[in-house]
Amino acid sequence: MRVFVTGASGFIGSVIVRELIDAGHKVLGLARSDAAAASITAAGADVHRGSLEDLESLRSGAAGADGVIHTAFIHDFSNYAPAAEKDRRAIETLGAALAGSNRSLVVTSGTLLLQRQGPVATEEDEPIPSFPRKSEQAAAMASRGVRVSVLRLPPSVHGDGDHGFVPALIKLAREKGESAYVGDGLNRWPAVHRLDAAHLYRLVLEKGSAGASYHAIGDEGVPFQNIAEVIDRRLHVPVVSKSPEQAAQHFGWLAHFVGVDCPASSKLTEEKLEWQPKQPGIIADLERGTYFEPEQTAHAAQSHR
Repeated sequence: MRVFVTGASGFIGSVIVRELIDAGHKVLGLARSDAAAASITAAGADVHRGSLEDLESLRSGAAGADGVIHTAFIHDFSNYAPAAEKDRRAIETLGAALAGSNRSLVVTSGTLLLQRQGPVATEEDEPIPSFPRKSEQAAAMASRGVRVSVLRLPPSVHGDGDHGFVPALIKLAREKGESAYVGDGLNRWPAVHRLDAAHLYRLVLEKGSAGASYHAIGDEGVPFQNIAEVIDRRLHVPVVSKSPEQAAQHFGWLAHFVGVDCPASSKLTEEKLEWQPKQPGIIADLERGTYFEPEQTAHAAQSHR
């Protein structure tokens, strides 16, 4: 199978490329820069130059593929609505290029976007209509004669090279001299290792059902205080509680996420696709210590500017 992957040089996309190639697939990776192109080539994939803003590059990349995995997203939380709109247009363009072919399109979403109906978010829960990111709504629009599936990621996808929320928390603790949580810190964050997520992307591409949603969840819900305490032990800074009012000043853009209680389950995904997470959970991954190497948090700082 020839698979077009957006975000192919990214933190998650790069391991998806390896997962696909190791399983015998051919990969065409979207690259917006020379550095991205070099990374994709080094992984053994073909390069397709373009970007999320270049809709023609997306159309042509998808048109020549047997399936598409869409992971690219502009993670600019200070300008989120325009980034979400670019994602929506990209998904609809990919769907139009595959229309009527019954080829597979795997769209990335998140468990934070859901209207949770029970103790934990499940694959059957619907996205929040008012949330700016419209990846799932766009996926539904792209489903005319296309086998569209949605893969939802938790707020923390962890592993070596992570430049998301957790490295940003570590950088903040270094700068502020304290590791913080909101309230009692018992709000729960789900997480998954990026290698487990990459394996699930391949399974959804190969076996996913049209219109289905799948969850990549390793830890259903780790209390946020536990994450703060690991940071405390590693950096030798005090761990403190912040009120919701204090959190906005302390965490900055992260304040929108650190107090959220958003546990999620992957039970239905595991049953349908026979997927089982095998990698370490987020606390064990943090305890290894690589997250606290200076270049890791420096990368996080650059990624969220």
